[in-house]
Amino acid sequence: MENTTFVIAGLMILAILFLMAMFAKLFRKAGPHEAIIVYGFRGTRVVKGRGTVIFPMVESARGLSLELMSFDVAPKQDLYTRQGVAVTVEAVAQIKVKSDPESILTAAEQFLTKSPDEREGLIRLVMEGHLRGIIGQLTVEEIVKQPEMVGERMRSTCADDMTKMGLEVISFTIKEVRDKNDYITNMGRPDVARIKRDADVATAEADRDTAIRRAVASREAAVAKAQADQERVLAETLSQAKQAESQRDLEVKKAAYLEMVKKQQAQADKAYDIQTNVMLQQVRAEEVTIQQVQKEHEVKVQDAEIQRRERELNATVLKPAEAERQRIETLAEAEKQRLIMEAEGHASAIRAQGEAEAEIIFKKGEAEARAMNVKAAAYQEYNQAAVIDRLFSAMPEIVKALAAPLANVDRITVVSTGGDAAGLNKVTGDLTKIAAQVPALFETLSGMPLSELFSKIRTIGDKSPKPDNTAKGAGQ
Repeated sequence: MENTTFVIAGLMILAILFLMAMFAKLFRKAGPHEAIIVYGFRGTRVVKGRGTVIFPMVESARGLSLELMSFDVAPKQDLYTRQGVAVTVEAVAQIKVKSDPESILTAAEQFLTKSPDEREGLIRLVMEGHLRGIIGQLTVEEIVKQPEMVGERMRSTCADDMTKMGLEVISFTIKEVRDKNDYITNMGRPDVARIKRDADVATAEADRDTAIRRAVASREAAVAKAQADQERVLAETLSQAKQAESQRDLEVKKAAYLEMVKKQQAQADKAYDIQTNVMLQQVRAEEVTIQQVQKEHEVKVQDAEIQRRERELNATVLKPAEAERQRIETLAEAEKQRLIMEAEGHASAIRAQGEAEAEIIFKKGEAEARAMNVKAAAYQEYNQAAVIDRLFSAMPEIVKALAAPLANVDRITVVSTGGDAAGLNKVTGDLTKIAAQVPALFETLSGMPLSELFSKIRTIGDKSPKPDNTAKGAGQ
């Protein structure tokens, strides 16, 4: 059973392969360079660039080449031009079958049963006939000088006949034109002779012009040489004169330069001595100026210290006392006004209390006034010894206050110029002078000379006057 199955399968495969081989044999493909003409029970058709199945016994197929055909067109007989000159023309023609189906069928009708040589022979006869007719219409000069025009006429003239055969002329080129009578050779002789004549004339003229130019050039060269020699001699003479003048000028300039150098050297020496003296004078003047500036600076420092002391005394003694007095008076007046306003505001019921408080304040102010009178009386008891003692006891504080700025000085550089006071003695001397100006400062601040103050103070040994109690009794 299994063997039968394998046999059947093998037979089926063989049948399929046989059918495929038969189909491949029946299928015909047309290459890009050919066309297949199929004729039979389905009529005549053209297969180009594809394949088709050709059934055996009922259809047949023939191939037609579409490739370019190139062959020589060279009639063996002479061709006569319009001038009656016999010429031999050799040309090359490029022809092929047109690609449209109608032209392919036409070409198949004309050439399918003929060999390539027979086909080229028929085409060559047609081309030679047209070439003979075209040559007979042209002159030898036109054929030789305008071969492109001959080819263009051949293509246009043969186009109709080639179309009738299903062909087309791709190109037609004249290779060679010759004749047995040397017409073509002699045709160029007049031009050659004319050209040769013109060349000879041009050569003669050139030689003549060359000779003339050589003569002119020789004459000009001789003239130029003579002028050059004259100019050279003149230039040498001028050069020697210039050299002599330059040498003379150089000597004169050397002498003038030496004179100027000596003069400037003398001036420089004199100017050096003068400048040295001037510098010494400037140094002395600067030293004097420095001393003056130092003295002026010292005076300014003393003035500034005096002004500072005046402001300090004014701020620490007079102004506080004046301010204290004004403060007491202002407080008393303010308190009095406050009490009066309170008394007026609270009606008559508290008037007695307000009057009592006003009396207390009045008594207090009277007591302070008496205390001030007692202090004034005590001051009046001071004699000259007491006043002098008070002045000298306050002197250390004044000197200490004056010397206080020196405590803030880190370093003092003393420039000594000689004299009685030199070095640190100058500093202590200045402090002594500042202390000696304290009486003048007191007179400036108080507006009272010390002589007048001491005149009003009793001398030592005088008794103080008895106090006047009249004012006291009147006050009571």
